[in-house]
Amino acid sequence: MKLLTYDAGAGPRAGVLVDDRVVDLSALLGTRETLRDLRALLEWADDAVERVHAALASGRPAPSVPLARVRLRAPVLQPPTVRDFFAYEAHAAHWRQLRGETLPEAWYRLPIFYFSNPLCIAGPDDEVPHPSASDQLDYELELAAVIGREGRDVAEAEALDYIAGFTILCDWSARDLQRDESQVGLGPAKGKDFATSLGPLLITSDELAPYLRDGRLAVRCRLRVNGELWMEGDGGTMHHSWGALIERAAHDSRIVPGDVIGSGTVGGGTVSEARHGRYPQARYLQAGDVVELEVEGIGVLRNRIGPKRRADTDYRYRAPAPADSGGAR
Repeated sequence: MKLLTYDAGAGPRAGVLVDDRVVDLSALLGTRETLRDLRALLEWADDAVERVHAALASGRPAPSVPLARVRLRAPVLQPPTVRDFFAYEAHAAHWRQLRGETLPEAWYRLPIFYFSNPLCIAGPDDEVPHPSASDQLDYELELAAVIGREGRDVAEAEALDYIAGFTILCDWSARDLQRDESQVGLGPAKGKDFATSLGPLLITSDELAPYLRDGRLAVRCRLRVNGELWMEGDGGTMHHSWGALIERAAHDSRIVPGDVIGSGTVGGGTVSEARHGRYPQARYLQAGDVVELEVEGIGVLRNRIGPKRRADTDYRYRAPAPADSGGAR
């Protein structure tokens, strides 16, 4: 199924795409309260996805609206948490190689993640703010899993059962701010704090089953800036499987419905990797740029970069540094 959060003019609601029409899930399922996004759907019942399947199969009538007449929102408007991993060796090794280093042993042994900001989520076609203190705005093309039910200390072998579906994630990054943070040894924080994009749809795991191989999504990934191709990659090249990522996230901790698990950047999915690879024309982003992340089986996540606000406080990176020397993830 293709689940989504949409707005037909009366505020956000959870829906399911059937052909070219959006069926309202609150009406389809007969819930007492309006399900305002897919987090609300998943919190409504542990088997919410299965109930949607059954309701559609039953032919139960429910209001719908043409997809062309709605605004798509981020599938999860405000996730409980956003854990963003670092699971693609090509991406992780690129930044080390620029500094003449190799990946540490721990990277291969442990799925590593950081917590991103669930309060700054952008959806399809939303304008992404250009951070005022940065001159090096970058994109990162990622896949993301959305958790469908609560768990603690989940085993890798059972972890895929906790995924409601997959979407696209753009981990917007201010490389100059991130460089400061990496020198201190904490973060990333302000280098990532301003925006994360999710969308356009949440594709349920059963629909993506043909792409699942050894616990990884073998999907073609492309990225375009202003219509120009800057990246092609393979989502199936993760070093750690989705099950391993979820096991790590839930170890000595909890995962809950609506949590977002980012894969980390697919190899080639940053400006520096493009510029050092097949796309030397790649550059840091500017106001007005349109960035499109396309993932096979999921769709296209598109955002425009907004104007750069003038900062009252100058947090810009000051120390001299060679190009692309900042740490990234």
